[in-house]
Amino acid sequence: MPINADSEFWLRLEAVPGLGPEAATRLLEAFDTVGAICAASVSQLSALIGPARAAALHSAEADASVRTGLAWLAATDAHLIAITDPEYPEALQQCAGAPPWLYIKGDPAVLTRPLLAIVGSRNASVQGQRDADAFAETLSSAGLTIVSGLAEGVDTAAHRGGLRGNGSGVAIVGTGLDRVYPAKNRDLAHQLAQRGAIVSEFAIGTPPRPGHFPRRNRIISGLALGVLVVEAAMESGSLITARLAGEQGREVFALPGSIHNPLARGCHRLIRDGAKLVESANDILEELRFILPPSRAALTPVPAPDSPLMALLTGGTMSFDTLLAQSGLTVDTLSAMLLTHELEGRVARLPGDVFQRLY
Repeated sequence: MPINADSEFWLRLEAVPGLGPEAATRLLEAFDTVGAICAASVSQLSALIGPARAAALHSAEADASVRTGLAWLAATDAHLIAITDPEYPEALQQCAGAPPWLYIKGDPAVLTRPLLAIVGSRNASVQGQRDADAFAETLSSAGLTIVSGLAEGVDTAAHRGGLRGNGSGVAIVGTGLDRVYPAKNRDLAHQLAQRGAIVSEFAIGTPPRPGHFPRRNRIISGLALGVLVVEAAMESGSLITARLAGEQGREVFALPGSIHNPLARGCHRLIRDGAKLVESANDILEELRFILPPSRAALTPVPAPDSPLMALLTGGTMSFDTLLAQSGLTVDTLSAMLLTHELEGRVARLPGDVFQRLY
């Protein structure tokens, strides 16, 4: 992208160690523009951020960081958006502790769409991953764009379901955007960058550090209309995201689970504390009062008559094993498809793992 005239100044400010949103806000309030901050003397800056940080703004290390950032921004899909820019997402801008800048790989405009966050355990159960995938696909097909954290487990499943739904998605990460963590999600990250956006507040070259992941959670919740927690242990980063969402005035949704599943306990606590219990994607859409565009007015369109799976169910009920044998699908694919149809109200699951087509 064409590099903004202020990008060098923001990169220099970002290079100051330990300069958080509050200190950056103080500087902007005192000097009005980022250019004026960088033109100020060390003595002028020291009163606001201390002598060490003031000196760091003009150091050789800051010079090197600026060069690295400008080289990254030379790519056509690389962006640096500051909180003072009109392109900065308004929903996030209004949150306490909003990051002063966002690095974006992909299309910044996707951050202005209606977003729904889906988060949960990195060690999610197979069922939890299927639920995240199916909810994400259904909700994104209804017009919401899914935002999550690119972690293993629920995040990964939510991103994949969202990409299948409306073909887009947003990932908020805890590293610099020249890195992908975890590495196994490299292909998924590239898909999100090409069809949506990957976002970070951390400088290019920043490695994964434990403290970065709770910190990025406020961006996930701040960008979204609401947060759906699929599975979460009692001590979980997902519960941090849910708490932040509540503080930011966002809706919090939780998927209940078995009392024997330790990963359901966090969701059950959220529900006891006032989160909305969710059984279907429509529960979320109705709570958000989400108005669909005319082209998506039917949330659950009747499947085409030649749909192989739905055609098999036309005659009445059928067991999972029979569907598996007659459809030729894998166990995982058939399970995911059936769950999607259940969430959309097309199929009912009966006792004995038997399924019935509803329309």
